[in-house]
Amino acid sequence: MKRIFTLVLGALAMVAVALLSAFITMRLAIHGREAVVPALTGLSVSEAGRLAARQGLQLNLENRFYSADVAAGQVLAQDPAPGARVRREWPIRITESLGTQAVNIPDLTGESERAATVSIRRLSLDLGAVAHLAIPGDPDVVLTQTPPANSNGVDGPRVSLLVSDASDAELQAYVMPSLLGLSYAAARVRADAAGLHLIVAPAIPPAAPPASGQPPVAAAPAAPSATPAATPAPPDQLAPAPVPNSTVVGQFPQPGYRVESGDAVRVILAQPAAAAAPAPGQ
Repeated sequence: MKRIFTLVLGALAMVAVALLSAFITMRLAIHGREAVVPALTGLSVSEAGRLAARQGLQLNLENRFYSADVAAGQVLAQDPAPGARVRREWPIRITESLGTQAVNIPDLTGESERAATVSIRRLSLDLGAVAHLAIPGDPDVVLTQTPPANSNGVDGPRVSLLVSDASDAELQAYVMPSLLGLSYAAARVRADAAGLHLIVAPAIPPAAPPASGQPPVAAAPAAPSATPAATPAPPDQLAPAPVPNSTVVGQFPQPGYRVESGDAVRVILAQPAAAAAPAPGQ
């Protein structure tokens, strides 16, 4: 019995030793794949790269900024912060200092995009975002820049450009103005200023009960005739002649829609009572 008890204790001891060994091995394996982020701020980029490599980490240069406190070519900032535990091969993102600003921002307005890009590169500046805007005038011309020309105290050497779009530069697009409430003469002046063609559409008469119980004349069927009926005129030709002081009560396209130079705009004018057609038989 004592011998059996001794064997059981020995087996339990061996199991405990095996579990402890496995735990220690696992901890060593886990910590063996970790690295502590070193302090790179103030080091040169090359020194920071060598130090990061010794820790099994990678170095990524993401930004460059001017700084009056950190010399040019040194690490201005880093992420993750020093002392953080990360996995091996983890990238450390750094920002390089360019020292104090020694290059004036050139005036690029009026140049082509290519010429502006060459000027930026010649001064060891970086080309930032390039946006295009369709406006009337010459295409491929720098309209504005950020930062402005001759700026001092800028953060970085990046210059962004706004360039007129070559593909849509000849397209003159506008936001449809509101003509409602204007006289026909005033609406015509506003439309002409935008290069729009104003057309008077026929007004829709208000619904009214038929006189003497008779159906509306327009609803009556046409009488058969040997003579072919005349081709009806287009709706725009049925509109009355515009009166200069008539008020615009409807328009299409509606205000706020996108229109282009040369588009037709249909307006409905308020018809004065004197212009109403006489009733049949009078």
